[in-house]
Amino acid sequence: MIFNSVDYLIFFPIVVMLYFLLPQKLRNFWLLIASYYFYMNWNVRYAALLFGSTLVTYLCGVFLDRMREQKRTAGRKLVLFVSFLLNLGILFVFKYADFFFDNMSAVLGVFGMDTGIRRFDFVLPVGISFYIFQALGYTMDVYRGQTRAEKNFFKYALFVSFFPQLVAGPIERSRNLLKQFGQKHTFEVERVRKGLLMMAWGLFMKVVIADNLSVLVQAVYEDYLQFTGVEIVFATILFAFQIYCDFGGYSYLAIGSAKVLGFALMDNFKAPYTAGSVHAFWKRWHISLTTWFTDYLYIPLGGNRRGKVRKYLNVMIVFLVSGLWHGADWSFVVWGGLNGLYMVLEELTKPLREKLFVSLHVDKRRLSYRFFAWLYTFALVDFSWLFFCAKDMDTAVGMLRQMKANPGLNGLFFGFLEHFPLDVTTAVVLVLAMLALAVFDKMLADGRSMLDEILRQGALFRYLVYAFLLLTIMCFGVYGYEYAQTAFIYFQF
Repeated sequence: MIFNSVDYLIFFPIVVMLYFLLPQKLRNFWLLIASYYFYMNWNVRYAALLFGSTLVTYLCGVFLDRMREQKRTAGRKLVLFVSFLLNLGILFVFKYADFFFDNMSAVLGVFGMDTGIRRFDFVLPVGISFYIFQALGYTMDVYRGQTRAEKNFFKYALFVSFFPQLVAGPIERSRNLLKQFGQKHTFEVERVRKGLLMMAWGLFMKVVIADNLSVLVQAVYEDYLQFTGVEIVFATILFAFQIYCDFGGYSYLAIGSAKVLGFALMDNFKAPYTAGSVHAFWKRWHISLTTWFTDYLYIPLGGNRRGKVRKYLNVMIVFLVSGLWHGADWSFVVWGGLNGLYMVLEELTKPLREKLFVSLHVDKRRLSYRFFAWLYTFALVDFSWLFFCAKDMDTAVGMLRQMKANPGLNGLFFGFLEHFPLDVTTAVVLVLAMLALAVFDKMLADGRSMLDEILRQGALFRYLVYAFLLLTIMCFGVYGYEYAQTAFIYFQF
């Protein structure tokens, strides 16, 4: 079951209605049942993995709390190690085993050796990277003493499996979400209204912008040899907005769904493409994962406490691991490595750039400077998206070669869109939708919320906005082949 489906349109109101009708002591049980039902709609058997990860981290949390009281430091480290070993072991088997053995076979093949290991070819369980990271974050928080172990197994199981953010985040912290399951939530009209508007905006981003853009992007990426370099660049630019609206749309749907029920999830995006530096971009993109890696990998590696060389090495490690987290292919590793390199070079060259700006009397407040900083940032980030979007490393390299062999500069203004499969009306609506997105993000970057502004208006204006969103979604949304809903990109991670 996914958010942009008829099933969810039926499922969610039933869950909300029964949640607020049930006695307080039964509400968490109801949400737990609903969450497992939500997950088992993909694959019933893989719910066992979700339960297994939950049980392991729950028991480890209990043991860690007990050992902290007994001041058994060595025992606590062993329990933490077991929690990470078992959970990352599950992740390795289902997500990385084939990648690892394929590469090992390739290396040994150079020396005429054969591992004789067959591929596992497991179907990747939906959301496995997300819920395992959330559970491991809880274990680490208990180990550090930043949160107490949850003794109620059902409440903890709900924390790991909470359906709005189960399959693609935000990756929540125990100190934020877990405690909310012990609070009483009442039906508040204003909160529900904002949650539903967030859901409508997220669905608009997904089916009107992202899914229409995917038609254009896939036309190029699935048959790139038929296109020129200019068209590949254009498709890669469009992919930057496709993945933002796809994942950002999911995040708004998740946060909005939780808000209707009375839960507050962390923000996952804050107008990332308004950033004027790569550092600023990564403070606004997939915030829950970025902060997870900062808290549980970058800081344990030493962060910036052991000198600049070690700091830059830590940054590269974090981004390489982040790339691998996204997918078991070298193209994702290259994507992560590029962004890590951008971060390191940006910081290394900062003193030189500052001196240059002073000598040239560059005013950073000027529109021209801010535009150049934005353009430079977007160009760097967008180049890395080529490796992310390509189905594998060979495809990414092939696209770069095609761009060099057939740049197609003569088609920059004429015949530029002749291969792209969108009718004129849909194309116009898509452009207008992206302009609305630009206004939304500009307000967000300025510290304002367009959704809050809408909710502050009179009833007539609000209902006109609601009607416009719903009509646009119904008339111009993409629902896949024969109107089957299209999955979110990040479900594959």
